[in-house]
Amino acid sequence: MQTLTADQKTQLAKLEKRLRRHVGQAIAEYNMIEDGDKIMVCLSGGKDSFVMLDTLLHLQRVAPINFEIVAVNLDQKQPGFPEDVLPNYLEQKGIDYYIVDKDTYSVVKQKIPEGKTTCSLCSRLRRGSLYGFAEKIDATKIALGHHMDDIVETLLMNMFNNAKLKAMPPKLLSDDKRNIIIRPLAYCREKDIAQLAQVNDYPIIPCNLCGSQENLQRKKIKEMLITWDQESPGRVESIFKSTQSVSPSQLSDTNFYNFSNLAIDRSQTLKAKEFSGVDISSSNLIDVKNIEIIDASQ
Repeated sequence: MQTLTADQKTQLAKLEKRLRRHVGQAIAEYNMIEDGDKIMVCLSGGKDSFVMLDTLLHLQRVAPINFEIVAVNLDQKQPGFPEDVLPNYLEQKGIDYYIVDKDTYSVVKQKIPEGKTTCSLCSRLRRGSLYGFAEKIDATKIALGHHMDDIVETLLMNMFNNAKLKAMPPKLLSDDKRNIIIRPLAYCREKDIAQLAQVNDYPIIPCNLCGSQENLQRKKIKEMLITWDQESPGRVESIFKSTQSVSPSQLSDTNFYNFSNLAIDRSQTLKAKEFSGVDISSSNLIDVKNIEIIDASQ
């Protein structure tokens, strides 16, 4: 960790408190962690997973329930991947961990033409490997490091590119119902996570597969969100909150709302809300041009 001034230490304490509060709120509202859980924390070597691991370890110490934490890194055999970095870090911290060797890199390079986006296939292979390993070690929850910005980016990408109103939920039951995935950082902003990661000086490992590709759609969305943050602070949070306040009748999906069988019901007698306005039928239209405008300030 960097040497900090007294003022920097105060700011760091506030930042840690804010992130811990957001994580605690998300865990409570979605019942992410229960007594006796074994949480498999997926540690990629990126800033998000390091902050998630540290925050969960803190909550483990102060929470009124007991749960186990084990860190798991999937070594995808990318060229130049520093295999000793994460084991050294975790051993120094005294954290239980596993390193899972799975050569998904070769599969991705074989299946995806040069220059094309590898993220989708890489993600599916990684997810499948981690889900299987969670069962092997009897983990009851799989913790992923996606934050609020990731969720909003995914929502907009699906809207713009796939014509779907779909994001990433804070808690998810896998399609085969064999694993529960949690995202404890769902209420946290990426800028706060990045700031804490920089101060804590984590041994960050870049992703060579996706990070080396330019002009990805997610990068474009991320740049747009950064601009929005600067021009309209709070917009990202507002978009995220919209995923928690859904009105099916105000959208267009017939699978979620029965538009076909809508029917008028005038069985109740109107009283206070009874119509008493002006008749604006076609035979009695008002000439708006001749209406006198009154200045309310007078």
